[in-house]
Amino acid sequence: MRIGELSSKTGASRDALRLYERRGLITSARRDNGYRDYDETAVQLVRMIKLAQSIGFTLGEMEPELEAIATHGLGSEKVAKLLSAKLAQVDTRISDLTSRRDELADMLMNVCPIMAKS
Repeated sequence: MRIGELSSKTGASRDALRLYERRGLITSARRDNGYRDYDETAVQLVRMIKLAQSIGFTLGEMEPELEAIATHGLGSEKVAKLLSAKLAQVDTRISDLTSRRDELADMLMNVCPIMAKS
């Protein structure tokens, strides 16, 4: 399938698909006319990439995993390990942000006690 069809099937823009290909996350063959030709595997990989991005994974975090996923699939143990690591990162980020919020609230209270109550 050509890039426009892959874009339609996955909801990813053509620019995003070209980026994924440049980074080695998906592959295509080239037709005689120079157009990219993607197989059905690309649809599944792009959907997986978009899902992973939606829950906070970066392309850099996905790159090492996607080749193995494309060839061997992804077992539940591996998924659990990846999700646990991402959850720990999110928990750390939440803790850091909560600490920053508390510090800002304290500063506001010290500067302007009336403003802190609203």
